[in-house]
Amino acid sequence: AVKRSGADGVCAINTLKSMIGVDLETFIPYPNVGGYSTYGGYSGPAIKPVTLRCVAEIAKSVDIPIAAVGGISTWSDAVEFLLLGATNIQLCTAVMHHGFRIIEDLIDGLSVYLEEKGMDSVKELVGKALPYIADHSKLSRDYKVVSTVNRETCVKCDVCYIACMDGAHQAIDLDEMRIPVINEDKCKGCGMCETVCPVEECITLKPRES
Repeated sequence: AVKRSGADGVCAINTLKSMIGVDLETFIPYPNVGGYSTYGGYSGPAIKPVTLRCVAEIAKSVDIPIAAVGGISTWSDAVEFLLLGATNIQLCTAVMHHGFRIIEDLIDGLSVYLEEKGMDSVKELVGKALPYIADHSKLSRDYKVVSTVNRETCVKCDVCYIACMDGAHQAIDLDEMRIPVINEDKCKGCGMCETVCPVEECITLKPRES
């Protein structure tokens, strides 16, 4: 509709309409402005997944420039949006948190990344990830993964065990050292244990052996 109306480009998605909470004593939502409240804009890293999806869907539908805005904080965030079809990047919340110096960080990071990839311009990144996005029905049902735990870096916090037992497939046991042991017969590769683990790359998903 935007393209048919003659627009030269589109901006996606800025902020999401939201409400931050309610005062349990007065029943008035926050912020309380003279006894009343209203909806506000939710921004920052939390909305990045939504923005990524919107940018990708727009890029796969129309061939006009896309300004990505919403959830961008680092140079790697910027690269992800470019790969999904954004032609330029905007950010505000990150500047509020870190000041204008963050722009230099983004430029430096992008420059190093482009050099490592043997590219001369960010334009070469635009849309490169789009061919790998398919409808859910086209994903292979034969591709299986299973969790694996690095015993050397495990801090024995039990978080993965609790998450799997109470919210997933009861596929984790604890050995005598309280280190998680994956029951591969029960593990469905949902990734919940990897998500809740506080230690980076302590739990990873690997292809299941046939």
